[in-house]
Amino acid sequence: MQSWSRPPIPRLSDSGLGDGPPVQVYDTAAGKVVPVDPEGAARLYVCGITPYDATHMGHANTYLTFDLLQRVWLDRGLDVHYTQNVTDVDDPLLERATATGMDWVALAERETQLFRDDMTALRVLPPEHYIGAVESIPLVIDLIQRLDKTGAVYRVDDDLYFEVRSAPSFGEVSGLDTDAMLKFFAERGGDPQRPGKRDPLDCLLWQAERPGEPAWDTELGRGRPGWHIECSAIALHHLGSAFDVQGGGSDLVFPHHEMSAAEAERATGEPFARSYVHAGMVGYEGEKMSKSKGNLVLVSKLRVEGCDPMAIRLALLAHHYREDWEWFGDEIEVAEARLARWRAAADRSAGPSGQELVDQLRAALTNDLDAPAALAAVDAWTASTGNDAQAPAQMRAAVDALLGIAL
Repeated sequence: MQSWSRPPIPRLSDSGLGDGPPVQVYDTAAGKVVPVDPEGAARLYVCGITPYDATHMGHANTYLTFDLLQRVWLDRGLDVHYTQNVTDVDDPLLERATATGMDWVALAERETQLFRDDMTALRVLPPEHYIGAVESIPLVIDLIQRLDKTGAVYRVDDDLYFEVRSAPSFGEVSGLDTDAMLKFFAERGGDPQRPGKRDPLDCLLWQAERPGEPAWDTELGRGRPGWHIECSAIALHHLGSAFDVQGGGSDLVFPHHEMSAAEAERATGEPFARSYVHAGMVGYEGEKMSKSKGNLVLVSKLRVEGCDPMAIRLALLAHHYREDWEWFGDEIEVAEARLARWRAAADRSAGPSGQELVDQLRAALTNDLDAPAALAAVDAWTASTGNDAQAPAQMRAAVDALLGIAL
């Protein structure tokens, strides 16, 4: 599957290496802020969209989070190997296609392209590997067969399930007890009540063909992949075990990231990821913003209405990535005013120290991706005067390289 175009990133140091402190982020599994500052190269996997509707602010908030992480890694001179999936066959997509009378493949292709367009407009750095569930079916088959050799796979009717508790670390990603797991599993696509399962939490690996639904002929029989095994297979193939960061929205902590990690660990005998990083949920009028609720604020709609994508990006960066927050109509107005101030300041003939601003941005972003603190530093710079003739160009480059804002 084709990714989207990569925006240019200015180099802030002659050597190309950032001088800031080590990068730290909040690891959900550890329950604390931890360093994620590998030597030489960093490996990142972020769970992608199920393409049955356009990109909303919750999506954008998640992908900007890991865009910031990539930018601070790149500033420190690391190579970043980033993989993202697209769940281009799954129940929600098929249900939307049926409801609208649209071919499910055409729907997936349309919405995936709209997502690419939105990410390009927001200047989000693209993944090195952008992989669809359908094209990853051979990887899924291989991983299921590896799991089967461990004795962790069993059959219910013609479907294949994974014994989640066969993975020694099952439960360590979310830290939830069984009652909480069962609650979330039922709410988020699981089937804890299905007869024949050995444990209510066991998850589907391979779903046998259902009437009227897409299926593929494989060594496992005719069917399609389960959700969690898709990401396990793609991440292991492109990044290997114990990669640096598994990312996504906080609604993926359980079951998705817990299950994916358990499957990978059982198959390889090694940890899936070193750290699990999650973006908060974006609400609207007192509820989580989601496709199922129909209360979406869409990036594409804002763009059509004439909103500058850089203002949309600034509106998102005004909130710390881990916080849950609500979108209000004036978010864009505030961001547009901030963007105008920044652009005016970048056009000045001189300003206060540009290097000091670079140092402040690096300090903020390496400290758990503190974008609000970074924005405050730029605000303070624009409100000040100085005689450094190089400062406006340094400010423009730093805001671009580290925050992704083109002035």
